[in-house]
Amino acid sequence: MNRLPAAVAERLERLAPDQRDAARAAAGPVLCVAPAGSGKTTTLVARIAWRIATGTDPARICALTFNKRAADELASRLNDALEPLGAEPGTVRVRTFHALGREILADAGVDVRRLVDRASLLAEIAGRPLPAAQLRVLDDAFSRFTLDPAAAPPADGTELDAAIRVAFARYRAALRERNALDFDDLVARALALLREDARIRDRWRERCSTLLVDEAQDLDRSQLDLALILCEPARDVFLVGDDDQTIYAWRLADVRRILGLAAALPGLRRVDLETNYRCPAPVVERAVRLIEHGQERFAKVIKAGPKAAGRLVLAPDPGDALARARRLFDAWYGHEDGGYAVLARTNAELAPFAAIAIERGIPYQAAQEGLLLDEAALDRLVGGLRSLPVAAGLPLDALDRTLRSMTDVSTTLRRSILGWAAPHGSGPAFAEAIEAARRRRVELHQEGARLVLATMHTTKGLEFDHVAVIGLDEGAFPSERTLTEASDPARALEEERRLAYVAWTRARKSLLLLYDPAVPSPFLREAFDEAELAA
Repeated sequence: MNRLPAAVAERLERLAPDQRDAARAAAGPVLCVAPAGSGKTTTLVARIAWRIATGTDPARICALTFNKRAADELASRLNDALEPLGAEPGTVRVRTFHALGREILADAGVDVRRLVDRASLLAEIAGRPLPAAQLRVLDDAFSRFTLDPAAAPPADGTELDAAIRVAFARYRAALRERNALDFDDLVARALALLREDARIRDRWRERCSTLLVDEAQDLDRSQLDLALILCEPARDVFLVGDDDQTIYAWRLADVRRILGLAAALPGLRRVDLETNYRCPAPVVERAVRLIEHGQERFAKVIKAGPKAAGRLVLAPDPGDALARARRLFDAWYGHEDGGYAVLARTNAELAPFAAIAIERGIPYQAAQEGLLLDEAALDRLVGGLRSLPVAAGLPLDALDRTLRSMTDVSTTLRRSILGWAAPHGSGPAFAEAIEAARRRRVELHQEGARLVLATMHTTKGLEFDHVAVIGLDEGAFPSERTLTEASDPARALEEERRLAYVAWTRARKSLLLLYDPAVPSPFLREAFDEAELAA
């Protein structure tokens, strides 16, 4: 280590022993199992710096990430780390799989300028935007047909299956007519090109002769195959991932893919990061106790860091959603320094918390907060409410009948409106409350706000000072609907458990778990004793 450039030696010295061992692992196929909060990006940066310092050409190093946010963060940190080594920014190729696929296609002369959005093209073909549920079904099926056709279910003779296959054929024809690609094509067609053209394959193997792959547990079949074909023949590939954080089955990730890497990569060696430096010790202890109930996982050690101060709070609350939200804000939000995040299984579960934030004037950020303020049906309802005489009050049974007669009002929207209407004494007062909420929502919905409302799926890779995980009730989480509709309910339950583990391990200082003590989630029963949950 004394012969290394000072900047690299100092970087390695700052690492924990397990991180240092991973960063300096010998070239060849390596799987680095990196639990939540274990410093995987720090380790990746150190490994690349160490490889360059020990003779690897930076122009022949390629690091692949799962999304653009991760690619931007890694590239930024690499630029700082490699500056003392004289490597120009961007010398190391840092790409998402889709960006690399696009680059491979363009390098081979494929026109990649016409990249279309799948939802927009389907709307164009149908002559109207598709309902969200229908779009999800088609999007899932089309991705399976494109990215993993061998695993796509065979035709089953049902009307739905036939309709999906006809829609897929029309969609592919529309792409051909436009000489266009969609997002999935960037990886699928690049992979096909590498398989078919030895000249192009050799050129890209040279450019990616030292390959690093982040979030290996999230890869679909085509992405993994792309990495495997690029790393041959030397197999100088370093994959970082965590089987316990495989939560994207709907994006075609499969935990068996990372668990079975040794069969796909002969000579694969495994190195483990063992310490969660992010979360307080009680959070690590209970998150580990939860995830150890999983069957599809590596046996591993996960421990809390030596400075892991903080707490875990069980918050039993049998109230309705709005009452729960009010009490949570009273007892939890804003009492300490730092950022706050409310994490839920679905966007709909976030709605009461967004409503209370608006009611109390608390700025918040959210991609989707589950509120129904943009529903067109509300515009017609507001008009009707304003025409009611104040003296008539606001009879909820009459409002319920009105809502039931409106064909574009879903059961969820009807129930939300009735719950919201209850405190208001007249139609005009309720109409004004709706309009006021719409105005305040625009004012309070702010990027960079201290409060974040998000689904668990969208926060993997993120961390917050104070986290409240809500809806930990039997039937809600694990999602009864997800388990019922799954082709393999046992494997779906495994993924739901991993999702809970991901949510709990976002917390840096405190974690609060909100649940109904009469029906706590089975996951709470796995992580806590009955006496603790009843307290």
